[in-house]
Amino acid sequence: MTQVLDIVNNGMDVAIVDAAVETHMLDLLIYHTDAKMEPPPTGPHTYMVAGRTCLAGDVFGTYAFPKKLKVGDLVAFADAAGYTMVKKNWFNGVAMPSIVVRRLDGRVDVVKQFTYDDYVASLS
Repeated sequence: MTQVLDIVNNGMDVAIVDAAVETHMLDLLIYHTDAKMEPPPTGPHTYMVAGRTCLAGDVFGTYAFPKKLKVGDLVAFADAAGYTMVKKNWFNGVAMPSIVVRRLDGRVDVVKQFTYDDYVASLS
């Protein structure tokens, strides 16, 4: 789950979220694909959803939403965990993704959150 931090217009509306493709879904860059959303959003309001880094390719994809996005809205991507956990990194100082489990009863448990101390420990 990502949260909209800002919305800018650069020829089209761009929603900046609190995640990054390089840090959280590197496979999108490798395979040149858009992040999946389940169900795929449909509607009249089109946004490019971009990450918060300086990387030119920090784009999750372009989607049509049923309502206008605003700062604070949540945007959920599907099928993110597989490559996210094996390719995670600290690119541009963006924190690595937390490990979260959704239980069968609907509870959501945060198993691990990465901190600045984890970053320092990862340096060689």
